[in-house]
Amino acid sequence: MKILIFILVFLFGTIIGSFLNVVIYRFNTGKSIVFGRSICMHCNKHLKWYEMIPVFSFLVQKGRCRHCAGKISFQYPVVEILMGLVFSLILFKFLPVLYFSIGAYILYVSLFTVIFSLLIVITFYDIRHKVIPNKLVWIFIGISFLSIFINPATSFYFSGKILTLPTFYSLISGPIFALPFVLIWALSKGRLMGLGDSKLILGMGWLLGISQSIFAIVLAFWVGAIIGLLIIIFSKKKFGMKSQIAFAPFLILSIFITFLLNLNFMSLIKIFSFH
Repeated sequence: MKILIFILVFLFGTIIGSFLNVVIYRFNTGKSIVFGRSICMHCNKHLKWYEMIPVFSFLVQKGRCRHCAGKISFQYPVVEILMGLVFSLILFKFLPVLYFSIGAYILYVSLFTVIFSLLIVITFYDIRHKVIPNKLVWIFIGISFLSIFINPATSFYFSGKILTLPTFYSLISGPIFALPFVLIWALSKGRLMGLGDSKLILGMGWLLGISQSIFAIVLAFWVGAIIGLLIIIFSKKKFGMKSQIAFAPFLILSIFITFLLNLNFMSLIKIFSFH
């Protein structure tokens, strides 16, 4: 039964991923995100419904348009598969809450699927344009701030009310992490860190809290260093000290891993412990 639910949720996630691809490509272009039929990026032909089935259509058409044989970006199936996994993993992460409260379960799943849908769009937009869309990151910040009013004990220990007043540490968890990165941005005049990254970290602080944010930032630099090195080694393009590699995707991946596995500062202590 659980496998069937996983498959259904995964398929629903791929449909959402298909919509997010539209958002990624049309955002800040003046085109409507909600209205307007999908077209081929090469020949501008309107696509039929069977040409837009998430993942399946890409595989059947071998990654090419049926009309002009133009290559379809791998971004389409990647985003669709990622969203399928994100939806499924979030649904199962909070499954124990379902036995405590259906209302709490729907709230948690809805909240975090919206948050990570936003972060997926920010990730791929940043990869494509090397800039974090300001409107989307502020929406992420706003939702993350609202998340500190949700009682974490409800999701982890199944006790107490769903909504609660945030602690002092929850309130400062966003600014306390964002401020150092704002200073790096200001002192380097944007050469070492973009202001968009600082805004993303502001939202991360409120979303994860102090302990988990420490782990997420450390993990982001580890992942960024490893992948950045691999890109430099294997890429056909020449990269130097002045080359730009988007940091947001590494940070967002680390946020999701930290959130999903409940990793925190003590997890770092255990990693570096030799006992």
